[in-house]
Amino acid sequence: MAASMCDVFSFCVGVSGRAPVAVEVRFVSSAKGKGLFATQLIRKGETIFVEQPLVAAQFLWNALYRYRACDHCLRALEKAEENAQRLTGKPGQVLPHPELCAVRKDLHQHCPHCQVMYCSAECRLAAAEQYHQVLCPGPSQDDPLHPLNKLQEAWRSVHYPPETASIMLMARMVATVKQAKDKDRWIRLFSQFCNKTANEEEEIVHKLLGDKFKGQLELLRRLFTEALYEEALSQWFTPDGFRSLFALVGTNGQGIGTSSLSQWVHACDALELKPQDREQLDAFIDQLYKDIEAATGEFLNCEGSGLFVLQSCCNHSCVPNAETSFPENNFLLHVTALEDIKPGEEICISYLDCCQRERSRHSRHKILRENYLFVCSCPKCLAEADEPNVTSEEEEDEEEEGEPEDAELGDEMTDV
Repeated sequence: MAASMCDVFSFCVGVSGRAPVAVEVRFVSSAKGKGLFATQLIRKGETIFVEQPLVAAQFLWNALYRYRACDHCLRALEKAEENAQRLTGKPGQVLPHPELCAVRKDLHQHCPHCQVMYCSAECRLAAAEQYHQVLCPGPSQDDPLHPLNKLQEAWRSVHYPPETASIMLMARMVATVKQAKDKDRWIRLFSQFCNKTANEEEEIVHKLLGDKFKGQLELLRRLFTEALYEEALSQWFTPDGFRSLFALVGTNGQGIGTSSLSQWVHACDALELKPQDREQLDAFIDQLYKDIEAATGEFLNCEGSGLFVLQSCCNHSCVPNAETSFPENNFLLHVTALEDIKPGEEICISYLDCCQRERSRHSRHKILRENYLFVCSCPKCLAEADEPNVTSEEEEDEEEEGEPEDAELGDEMTDV
């Protein structure tokens, strides 16, 4: 039951507001599955497409630690100065050029029943129309015995920061189908994402939940069923079906990051200033980030993940010709060309960050195998095929220092 291309492209808009016409999805191989290909010349720097996720959700620990984001589109809700004050731990922190902050608090709205916040009336209505009627806990928002709160607490108890997934992404998938008039269309769309074998699914679940994953997965399935059972999706609630759903989210979830402070910094970079004023502003921003690192560490953004149909068709390369970003400070994903892409050429992004792409072929393969369950055969990996299968001394030192193996993967949440 495959989704039509009209269904796939219905969540994308081109820069001009039209569906993208420069790409098409093709079957590549049994190993790689689908791929995204250019149908016309795409110039370096061009936005190839902009895509809205089928569903998105903020990470639960991220929300608990007061990273305030729109409950629908994940747009950061704090003013840039408020964001800086919280991240530095300095209530008196003042930012110059406050007029550059793009946050519009006068547009914010909350659900009248459960009080969750949205950046606008449009997002509140979109959430209500798609999934929030099912998920709204009403006055039980803070009741620890509410089925959804029990599910979320169970998730937080087994999946700690740095977070890479959320049980609420799965909950919104179910709620979307529950509310939909055309349930089959949404089931078709969710079925587009890549499937894994039973053994591969277990590896993904193990990666997300740790050594005791089987018992934890069964607890989550029981709570998930108690809170959300839907007859049209009965297979998702069986042990095998829930494992498959879990693996789908773990494999295909694209990280989303938003930050009002980052938006303010980008706006400052665009200012035309005298050399002395530019030097002062740059020094202020550099010190601000040092203060944030000392107080908060690496957790700067409102973070979550989403399921993007077209982006999920982009295969990995260690020498990508395109990259993903979230420049609108919400869940709209932009895919931009890093070089000229010829008609018929595959559009590839990287699942690794810049530092990881500079590692040895062995180390890159180790990260990709453990997190995405495939062996890369991109041009860079093929060219380095004769290299020894060992990790460099520098990389071994990093691993000994405790860097998490899945830290900052290619669906990284930067460039917001």
